[in-house]
Amino acid sequence: MIEQTLQVVSVKGTTVQLKAEQKPACEGCNGKCGSQVFSKLFGTHKKTFSINIDQAVQIGQKVRLSLDDSHIVRNAFFVYMLPLLGAFIAMFASALLLNLPELWQIFAAILGGVTGFFIAKHSVKSLKHDVNLVKVYPISLPLTQIDGDCGK
Repeated sequence: MIEQTLQVVSVKGTTVQLKAEQKPACEGCNGKCGSQVFSKLFGTHKKTFSINIDQAVQIGQKVRLSLDDSHIVRNAFFVYMLPLLGAFIAMFASALLLNLPELWQIFAAILGGVTGFFIAKHSVKSLKHDVNLVKVYPISLPLTQIDGDCGK
């Protein structure tokens, strides 16, 4: 399970807008790592997202959500493997089945990779993420004090 603490930005009935805080490790990378690149390609560019929560929460309150690890593996398969498989299938089909010259095989591989990319982008959008509410923190105490992270 992957867990993340988020802050409540707005509340409308049971729908809550949450804002994720960027981790210090992500600040040092400046968007050059694979996770940042693919989150820019496939993720939303919004800094907030909405979720339905049955408990009463207030703006400024922090909540902890969890996500099953199997969703990460499925997304990684779509993002990394579908463009690669599309390129290989198109290249081998153009070479073995159609007997095209090498230049056309290269174009077929590029076309297959681009097609795999768009299929992956569409597939990742349609995946359902099973996000569970783990804990709602009280608004009166700092998060580090609740978690017991503060050193004495």
